[in-house]
Amino acid sequence: MQNNNAIESKSFEFAVRIVNLRRYLIAEGHEYELSKQLLHCGTSIGANVAEAQCGQSKADFNAKMNIALKEANETHYWLRLLHQTEYLSDSQFKSMESDAKELIALLTAICRKTNS
Repeated sequence: MQNNNAIESKSFEFAVRIVNLRRYLIAEGHEYELSKQLLHCGTSIGANVAEAQCGQSKADFNAKMNIALKEANETHYWLRLLHQTEYLSDSQFKSMESDAKELIALLTAICRKTNS
């Protein structure tokens, strides 16, 4: 996906990683429930960012970006839980956590700027 909008492209790429991680967790770890939660919130980030791009108003844009931020924080929670319960190795966790934290930072900056 080629896109000049950093948050759109990063959230989409993250969603792809989340889908692939879920596939791995099911195939290798036989983990279904926690990874289902991760799949839901991890892909919702990009969906809300995409919806925000076509928001009907500034308030609509802000609302969708704030939801994306909440979903990013929830994703980080599920990643930490999967790591602590040993479904994710240290290297897998660090890689995914780095991307999650980057999205949280970007979304936090966008929300602060647009909410003021």
